[in-house]
Amino acid sequence: MKYIKVIPNVLTIIRFIFIPFIIISISLNNYLSALVLFTISSLSDVLDGYIARKYNAITDFGKLMDPLADKLTQISTLITLYIKRVIPIWIVLVLFAKELVLISGASFLYGKQLVVSSKWYGKLSTVLLYLAVVSTMIINIYNISVHFDVYIYGLAVCLAILALFGYIEHFYKRGYLPKKEDLKKNSSNNGK
Repeated sequence: MKYIKVIPNVLTIIRFIFIPFIIISISLNNYLSALVLFTISSLSDVLDGYIARKYNAITDFGKLMDPLADKLTQISTLITLYIKRVIPIWIVLVLFAKELVLISGASFLYGKQLVVSSKWYGKLSTVLLYLAVVSTMIINIYNISVHFDVYIYGLAVCLAILALFGYIEHFYKRGYLPKKEDLKKNSSNNGK
């Protein structure tokens, strides 16, 4: 039973190992291989979270490395798809900016012993991003002329922006961002 508690961390490490293979597969136009690896990586993310919660196997390593593996897989896959001219740059830029702000904000709040839980639209954005990447790979495997994946990316980006504003609102309510009256007060004090 105690061996099961290391499974989530092993799965996280495997996801890190998969990243270069996903990138190489996309770079070589082997979208089927990339699809299989990306899907296994994503499913292992769900599985390690389930095992960690069910068997009380949540570790400090897992808290830090699990989301990092997830974000690195997503961002590196998107960047590679952009470099191959498969997806437009706006998808990469918006999702990268969102992740950067969320990671920075989470790190800041973690230092203050605060945790912001994910909202439904943030989780749905991640699921849609997964579906969009899978759709992109399927379109490239079967040479489908209709790029329906762009609509899924669009929905994922909209929900990502909503999640970003939710995070900023949380910062504002906690007092980590200045309020309008504070800004006015500071500007009037600076003018004296």
